[in-house]
Amino acid sequence: MEKFEIIATTIFGLEEVLASELREIGATDVELLNRAVRFKGDKAMLYKSNLLLRTAVKILKPIHSFFAANEQQLYDNIKKIDWSEYFTYNNTFAIDGATHSDIFNHSKYVALKSKDAIADQFREKFSIRPSVDPANPDMRINVHINDKSVIVSLDSSGSSLGKRNYRLAQSEAPISEVLAAGIIMLSQWDKKCDFIDPMCGSGTFPIEAALLANNIPSGRNRNFGFEKWKDFDEEIWNNVKEEANSKIIHSDVKIFARDSDNYIVDIAIENAKRAGVQDLIEFESVDFFQTSHTAGKGIVVINPPYGERLQVDDIVNFYEDMGSRLKHFYQGCDAWIISANYEALKFFGLRTSRKIKLFNGPMECRLQKYELYQGSKKASKSGTQPSE
Repeated sequence: MEKFEIIATTIFGLEEVLASELREIGATDVELLNRAVRFKGDKAMLYKSNLLLRTAVKILKPIHSFFAANEQQLYDNIKKIDWSEYFTYNNTFAIDGATHSDIFNHSKYVALKSKDAIADQFREKFSIRPSVDPANPDMRINVHINDKSVIVSLDSSGSSLGKRNYRLAQSEAPISEVLAAGIIMLSQWDKKCDFIDPMCGSGTFPIEAALLANNIPSGRNRNFGFEKWKDFDEEIWNNVKEEANSKIIHSDVKIFARDSDNYIVDIAIENAKRAGVQDLIEFESVDFFQTSHTAGKGIVVINPPYGERLQVDDIVNFYEDMGSRLKHFYQGCDAWIISANYEALKFFGLRTSRKIKLFNGPMECRLQKYELYQGSKKASKSGTQPSE
């Protein structure tokens, strides 16, 4: 099958993780970009990328690139593309605009001009134009502008790949599925030692951990944009799904999901049911400050409150107590904390062994690793930095 260029978009800070995922599934010519990875693959790889990649947000197939110094040039070049090659006037379509340009500084305006160009082409050719459906179109098109450089792509994913369709209910401050999967991969969890989320909220971390540990495709409960494309090949798609399902394993790794709120734990259980991993996770309603992990090695991942709904004094005390609980009751574990509250992190009371900049939605965050030694620094003889 013919290979072509594909772009997988992601969250800032997860580019390397996504590149590793791509190499693992057989992508070639993998190249890191800003919040994206470019690679080459055939139609099967396009389908596989959507189904399997845990840290991708969208899988785009570039079809045209050009330079535009003004809106007329943008309109004219979009209109030159033969859109009837990709969909008909009976289909619905939508445009996603993304711009990093002084000339084109409004992504919605870019989307509007692009939509007009496509609609006008259909009207002139067929005396009828396709309808726009922003929510669930048959064809989603991505127009990306960097200064004067324009790349037009077909969006093979449809809705964001973060929408795995298991999280119908969520807590007040959920972490995205893509970011959760990325953090677990950044932790280099070996999928053998225990995985603990003591503030699990709606269950995203433990659910993503269970999917990862059992090699369950992250996209198995959803549909994709490419399934509505003119050149969609059902036989290739069925083969991709069969191959992915044949690689699912049944791991006996222990995954713990805990939260102090009974109602939130019930939500997490329901989400895990929809993901098909309820039996792979041990749920418990318990306050973090009453918990411990005495089974030795484990990975602890926490998305604690950042302080939006807590007073400054409260959040400082909260982070101090959190660090103390981990230090004394989670010895032998590695703890990974993501927070946008850099000030509160200073009061954690433990020394970091790694810091990674990430974004949780629009919020700049830091993912910090703490190695929780058993006994003193001298006793651990690990040669790395201990808890203070």
